[in-house]
Amino acid sequence: MGKRDAPASARSCGWSAATFGSRVEMSTTTESDLLVRVRKLLDKAEGTLNAHEADAFSRKAAELIAEHRIDPERLAAVDASDDLRVREIELGRGAYVRARLALLQAIADAHDVRVVFQSRPHGTVAMAAGFRSDLDVVEVMYTSLHQQAASQMAGEKRQTGAATQRFRRSFLFGFADRIGEVLGESRQRAEQLADDQPGGGVGRAERALATRDREQRIDDYSATAFGRVRTARAPSAAQTGGWGAGAAAASGADVGRARLPGRKALARSTRR
Repeated sequence: MGKRDAPASARSCGWSAATFGSRVEMSTTTESDLLVRVRKLLDKAEGTLNAHEADAFSRKAAELIAEHRIDPERLAAVDASDDLRVREIELGRGAYVRARLALLQAIADAHDVRVVFQSRPHGTVAMAAGFRSDLDVVEVMYTSLHQQAASQMAGEKRQTGAATQRFRRSFLFGFADRIGEVLGESRQRAEQLADDQPGGGVGRAERALATRDREQRIDDYSATAFGRVRTARAPSAAQTGGWGAGAAAASGADVGRARLPGRKALARSTRR
């Protein structure tokens, strides 16, 4: 499987603010960009050996922190390199391409990543748009889960080669569908756990607002990065038997992911 990151295209950034008396608040649509900007300034200050440059970077960061009343805890959590990007993931060619795409889509949906695909001379390529950290997680999980599914599909044989291929293709579709459900359930449990923490209910509205803001940024970026997108024809129907076998296999799949910086690992599913 190959990949290639395409950097985010340059876009103009406007700042908007609402004034209440003498206090100026950041709008939610620009807050995350401002946090990244301040984090980059601090990183430059720490990374340069030039004392004058370090002082200039630090002073500018301090001015922004004071002007916008930035919370140090939220600033510390920002990864300045976690920018929006497009990553290409090769899906190959043949009968299983759309089922592989279904698996990738199920994982991407659970991690705020948008996916389209394109047929090229050498095979089908999926283009995934999102934050770099989410793209890393999606790629790691897709590689792992596809290997798990493929190893179990290899043991499935029917009377003819064509029948075996149809069963395995349906197996992968069922596997992908169930993986989407498992990841969705894990996400809901994580959100409920956050709400159940002391003071969690108070921050629920703020988290929802931040989530909507983040998703809008991803949607806006992917619309620009992908350009004109047309709806593909629906894949041919899957067999019930193969689908059910794939769904059962996915219920016991290991959906653990690499412990990337700032990310908690998902728990292993124990359903059978």
